[in-house]
Amino acid sequence: MALEQIGVCAEPNLHSYYLLFNVLDNKHAFIRKILAKLPAMFDAYNDSYSEANLNTVIAIGAAYWDNYYPLGRPHKLAPFNHIESHNRIAPANNYDLFIQIRSDRADVNHAVSTKVCALLGDAVELVEQVKGFRYLDGRDLTGFVIAPDNPRGLHKQTVALVDNSHGIFSKGSYLLIQRFCHNMSAWQELTTQQQELIIGQAKYEDLQTLATEPEPTSHRARTTLYDDDGNAKQILQQSMPYGHMKNQGLFYVAFCHNAEYLTEHLASRYTGDALGHCDQLLDYTQAETGATFFVPSSELLEAAAQG
Repeated sequence: MALEQIGVCAEPNLHSYYLLFNVLDNKHAFIRKILAKLPAMFDAYNDSYSEANLNTVIAIGAAYWDNYYPLGRPHKLAPFNHIESHNRIAPANNYDLFIQIRSDRADVNHAVSTKVCALLGDAVELVEQVKGFRYLDGRDLTGFVIAPDNPRGLHKQTVALVDNSHGIFSKGSYLLIQRFCHNMSAWQELTTQQQELIIGQAKYEDLQTLATEPEPTSHRARTTLYDDDGNAKQILQQSMPYGHMKNQGLFYVAFCHNAEYLTEHLASRYTGDALGHCDQLLDYTQAETGATFFVPSSELLEAAAQG
C-alpha cells in the first residue's frame, strides 16, 4: 500500500525553507534517483535532531512531470495559468521541482537545505529560495490567523490525499504555491474594523468569523466554496509568512486531493462570481509567483527511480 509523504499532513512548524529548482537538460534519470534517496536523508536528520520535528515535501512541477515519470500522469495535473482580471494579476512560473523543508529549528532547515542542494548538484538550477516563519501563533503579517478553518486531524488526509482508487498516484497530492508580497504600509493605514471586513473574520478573538455574515468580497467568502450538494470544497494550507523589513508577505502552500478545487479557489479570488465579487484582500497583496505540482507518494518516488 502506498504511503504519503509525511510532510503533506504534518502539524505546523516554527520555520520553513522553500526551494524551487529547474532541471538541466538530460539529467532526468539522475534526478529520479536523488529524489528517491532524499526521504532516507530526511529520516537521518530527524533521528539526529528529533526535537526539531522535521517535515518535508518533494513535489514535481506540472510541466516537468512527463520527464520525471513518462509511464503515466496524474489525470488532473495541469500547469498554472496566468490570471489577469479586475486589475488583479496571478503570474505563472515554470518550476520543475519544489522541496519544502519545515521544522522547529531554523538551523536544521538550513543544514537540510544545504544537503539537498549538494545532492542535486549541477543537475539543477536553484531558481528561488524563501525562508518562512511562524508568526504570532499562526498569523499572517496582516495580523489575522492563517486558514482558521483548515482541516484537522485525520480529516487532513481526506482533503489533501488522492484516494486508493488511483493506482500509482494514490496517496499523492496536488499542490499550488504562490509567493505574495504584501503592501504593509497601505494595510496598516486601515482600521481594525476595515481589515476585519476585508478578511471576513475577527482579528483578535479566537473566532473564525465576525458576528455578521462576511461580505461577498471578503477573503473568507471568496475562499469558502461548496459543491452542488452543499459539501465544502476544502483545501489544506501550510502557508507561512516570510520577509524582512523591505519586503514581506506570505508563501502560500495549498494541498488537495482534487486539482480542480485549487483552480476554483483561484478563480473565486481573482475572477470572482457572476456579480463580480473578487477577493478584496488582493488590493493589498500581490502574487509574484505561481505554480502547480504533484506530490508523489513514497512508493512512486521509488518507482520513478527504478524506471
